[in-house]
Amino acid sequence: MMSTLSNRINAIEESATLAMAAKAREFKMKGIDVIGLSLGEPDFKTPQHICEAAKKAIDDGKYFAYPPVAGYQDLREALAAKYQKENNVPYKAENIVVSNGAKQSIANAMLALLNPGDEVIVFSPYWVSYDALVRLTEATPVIIKGGIENDFKVTAKQLEAAITPKTKAVIFSSPCNPTGSVFSRKELQDIADVVLKHPNLLIIADEIYEHINFTGEQVSIASFPGMFERTITVNGFAKGYAMTGWRVGYIAAPKWIADGCNKVQGQITSANCSIAQRAALAAVTGDIAPTTKMVEEYRKRRDIVYNLLKEIPGVKANYPEGAFYFFPDVSSFYGKSDGTRTIKNGDDLCLFLLEKAHVSLVPGGAFGDEACIRLSYAASESDLREALKRLKETLATLK
Repeated sequence: MMSTLSNRINAIEESATLAMAAKAREFKMKGIDVIGLSLGEPDFKTPQHICEAAKKAIDDGKYFAYPPVAGYQDLREALAAKYQKENNVPYKAENIVVSNGAKQSIANAMLALLNPGDEVIVFSPYWVSYDALVRLTEATPVIIKGGIENDFKVTAKQLEAAITPKTKAVIFSSPCNPTGSVFSRKELQDIADVVLKHPNLLIIADEIYEHINFTGEQVSIASFPGMFERTITVNGFAKGYAMTGWRVGYIAAPKWIADGCNKVQGQITSANCSIAQRAALAAVTGDIAPTTKMVEEYRKRRDIVYNLLKEIPGVKANYPEGAFYFFPDVSSFYGKSDGTRTIKNGDDLCLFLLEKAHVSLVPGGAFGDEACIRLSYAASESDLREALKRLKETLATLK
């Protein structure tokens, strides 16, 4: 019998970040010293008070039954209180749905809202899964691109020009993965003003990197007048609390949307892990000092990598204001050769750098910009300095 995957699965690709990480692991298994800068994963341990909360939950023996699909009430109340206090958005527990990571939160929202033929405007460069998740719903992604000359940020004017009668939603992240760009209050207000002209248009605002923000202000678009009912805010614990493997994310949204996401999740995975939720509660209500310390280390690494990138001829980098990525333009190397191979695009260049420099990066095409590659600086200072040294030496062989 011939096996045929569904059209929706055939329409998407494997996650490029996970694919490059897998290639790097293959090299490491062969004994090659690969420096991995492809995954967006903090290299810090989860803070101790969060781990202790998980241990206590196990020892208490009260958290072995299935939790409510949307998450424990006390965690949802704590997340709502966090948004009221820190982000000036009047969410309540009824607006929160806790999921198995921010990726599932986005998938839930798209499955709950989108129909075949709907259009979703995706700000590019974008996180690799936005485009794929839109296509999984059989909606159509409409990509609008922010150039490096504007710190990769799409403008309100570009947004206005891309809206059609089929446009159902807009999705973007700030701080942004892969560029590290952060939308200012004025830029978000301009975007909100455009959205409010269109009664049926929604925003999916990914704020997973909100704590890793070097500007001094994290602005939630849901806090602007008229935007509460038009915004699905996505967040989670992976980045700011170094909890990637704990898999806790959430949405905060108008109740009718939260109810729809609860319905989707109830049929696909049910609730998030009970023990991870107790850890998440400790994170959101506990000492923020470990996060602050991590952010200061990221800021230091950002400056080190920026200065080292500037020393590599042919590499063009902006100065990111958040997250822990650089997204340099490396298109000057396309068409060049080391004498044995010619670099055609970002995929070729990343594979070349993995094989020759033993540094793992991600091609920018997966994020919507073929001219660039993504470099994560969630690595030790010594690894970053060695990686940039290898990159500089290896790129110099391309003529």
